[in-house]
Amino acid sequence: MTMKLSTAVLVASALCAPVLAAPMSESEVQDLERAVAADYDARLEAAFKDFHAMPELSFRESRTAERMADELEALGYEVTRGIGRTGVVAVLENGQGPTVLIRADMDGLPLLEETGLPYASRHTQRMMDGTDQPVMHACGHDVHITSLLGTAKQMQDRHADWSGTLVLIVQPAEETGLGAKAMIADGLYTDFPKPDYAIAFHVASELEAGRIVVPAAAAFSSDDVIDLTVFGVGTHGASPHLGIDPVVLSAAIVMNLQTIVSRRIGPRRPAVVTVGSIHGGTKHNIIGENVKMELTVRSDDFETRKTLLDSIERIVRNTALAYDVPENRLPTLTYLDESSGPGVNDAETAAYLAQVISARLPERFMTEPVREGMGAEDFASLVEPQHGVEGVYMFVGGTPAEELDTAAGHHSPLFKVEPEASIRAGTEVMTLSAMALFGKDKR
Repeated sequence: MTMKLSTAVLVASALCAPVLAAPMSESEVQDLERAVAADYDARLEAAFKDFHAMPELSFRESRTAERMADELEALGYEVTRGIGRTGVVAVLENGQGPTVLIRADMDGLPLLEETGLPYASRHTQRMMDGTDQPVMHACGHDVHITSLLGTAKQMQDRHADWSGTLVLIVQPAEETGLGAKAMIADGLYTDFPKPDYAIAFHVASELEAGRIVVPAAAAFSSDDVIDLTVFGVGTHGASPHLGIDPVVLSAAIVMNLQTIVSRRIGPRRPAVVTVGSIHGGTKHNIIGENVKMELTVRSDDFETRKTLLDSIERIVRNTALAYDVPENRLPTLTYLDESSGPGVNDAETAAYLAQVISARLPERFMTEPVREGMGAEDFASLVEPQHGVEGVYMFVGGTPAEELDTAAGHHSPLFKVEPEASIRAGTEVMTLSAMALFGKDKR
């Protein structure tokens, strides 16, 4: 996941709903804050440092998953291992009521950590090619899983104050875009209680540590990952008239694709079509047989996404036809499995949680910054429209205020967060949100 936020421009759309009574009183929230602080000192700080020092790559998070499963079992949850290869599902049934799912991702990135922290990762993992690769928690997933442990304890300790079913998932392979899909394919929504609501958060280096943002609509953009192969007719470079040059054709396609956002999408709708890689040809004087390209396509809503993908297919096909490519040699587009739709929060549920959080954690809550990038997150796969799950994805700040101007971004070898403030805030907001959702239909 990568995302850039700017706090220069603020919007208050998440606060437009009528004020709703929070399900926890002020004194109960104060008790929660004290309990989370004590749990951080007793347990969570050590867990975080262990996770940070021993990160694991996507679908290879065996050690992390085992520790999470053991910790959740010790708290009294019914735990199932190996869902979506390395994923963990923990269920706490607590009478009649809605089902609330809380998700935390756990994979690291293939980077050599350069933070200089005393608990910095020196861990390596063996790659498919047989080489050893350094691994780092350069996106804050160690914060997410540590906060999930904290939330699991707080919800268990307060089980007399809510009713329903709580489902906690420890998800693999967010960084590949495949983890959530793998868990769904492995029975997450059929073999376990189907959630009415799903919530999650991401720690953000661009926000002050401990501050909380609840996006009113799109928390993340879609990410369609496309392989495009353009076919030509090979010939000698000195006799281009005897063939069809796929390099020239590809250049035309690349330029034509850039008209989609500027001429097919409304100016106020975010959209990106990027050709990130292009390879073709073998020698100076040979017109080759094909060119291969790799594309990423981003949008913030399903209508724009459809327009982008339909336009790409139309432009690719018709540009090739204009260059006299025969029907049996037209370009092919392959949509990779790691593609995901836009991460759009359920508007009514997001507004409700924003009201609850702003009422009970006012010193942490902040209005929504404008997004400056179009990062993606596979939480979107858990809340696709066909699943019928109302989802809300939030952000928790991870950087001390005095370091915001110099903080390294996500996926950097220098990325680091202030663990106590971010873990405590993440635990508090997930606990408060779950409690609110268990009482939402009773308000």
